[in-house]
Amino acid sequence: MTSVPRFDLQSHSTRSDGTLEPDEVVAAAARAGVELLALSDHDTVAGVSDALAAGERHGVRVVTAVEISALDDGAGEPRELHILGYLIDHEDQAFTAKLQEFLGDREHRTLRMRDALVDVGFELDEAEIQQRIEQGRPIGRPHLAGAVLGAPANAERLAREGIEDIGGLIRAYLIEGKPAFRLRETPTVAQSIEAIHAAGGVAVWAHPFWDLTDPQETIQSIERFRAAGIDGVEAFYITHTEEQTRLLFGHCEQHGLLSTGSADFHGPENRLFSKFLAFETYDLTPNLGPIAG
Repeated sequence: MTSVPRFDLQSHSTRSDGTLEPDEVVAAAARAGVELLALSDHDTVAGVSDALAAGERHGVRVVTAVEISALDDGAGEPRELHILGYLIDHEDQAFTAKLQEFLGDREHRTLRMRDALVDVGFELDEAEIQQRIEQGRPIGRPHLAGAVLGAPANAERLAREGIEDIGGLIRAYLIEGKPAFRLRETPTVAQSIEAIHAAGGVAVWAHPFWDLTDPQETIQSIERFRAAGIDGVEAFYITHTEEQTRLLFGHCEQHGLLSTGSADFHGPENRLFSKFLAFETYDLTPNLGPIAG
């Protein structure tokens, strides 16, 4: 059996919600011993060319990738999930135009959440948000959280609520079910898969048990996404338990789906997503299919 390279197939740069430049992400991955890397910024491929060039310099194989925030509208209440696209043609004009459309909805959703934060009584230091908008760079929940944390008027309230960092603010206010969360309106999961396939890529559902908790619901969702053409599932993930990982892996094996994995690197200072290769495979052999080359 061909050995699987040391892989980490989700990471983020300053082109979305990471803290390092694309070439710095690749350099950090190389230092950690990653052999196969995906820079998967949210709804954009703006950093992929820089990452590919850095991969050549550092001896890391970089896979073209993107992480699309998608609306799952097929199971009761709509919810947001993430679909990873690998081996996409990052220079395909139709695909980049589609991503711009998706990114526009992402920005509008973020601005709706900004307004919701104001409605619940926070002040925001919006300097970075405005700068990113002017530069045409994506804005997301980490930037909103940073704007709340950066406003001195919020200090007493944040201390009272035990919110110390960006992750804490997001968990308290900006995730599904919290006061300032707002759903995006497009694309759907099916539209995301279709766009990835049209760009020559393979589509993988990212971190299922980050978004869902019920095993039966998760498996049912995989089946719905299989009907829409999903190619794989991110079975190996930094927050997945062994039981969750084995469930996902087994279902992928049974149905011929790829089984990928990542530590979802966002930067060295991130509370949770700060180290490459920080996920377990539990002696299972991932099926990376064409992603492994």
